[in-house]
Amino acid sequence: MNAPTEHQIIRHNGQPVAVVVPYAEYVRAFGPQAGPEPTVPHDVVGRVVNDGVSPCRAWREHLGLTQAEVAARMGVTQSAYAQMEASDAKLRVATRRKIAAALGVAVELLDL
Repeated sequence: MNAPTEHQIIRHNGQPVAVVVPYAEYVRAFGPQAGPEPTVPHDVVGRVVNDGVSPCRAWREHLGLTQAEVAARMGVTQSAYAQMEASDAKLRVATRRKIAAALGVAVELLDL
């Protein structure tokens, strides 16, 4: 048995443009959603694209952290972290995960 559902129709200039449905109905139709996709701030993208810095460095600077702070969170020395942050560094997946955790961002956001 289907219970009747009240849908809200949103109109613009008298024409329907969207429908608001109860969240439970949305989940039944489309499955559970983890939330919005993570986004990258414009200044982070600009540092990577325009200035050629690594995503790790761009995020660290955006978050106002020093190399020493990130290194301490990772349990490595500042100089070791500096090498990881170099624009030509080839980081393993495990290392990128550790950096992302230390920065508090999703690991996918380091793949710019």
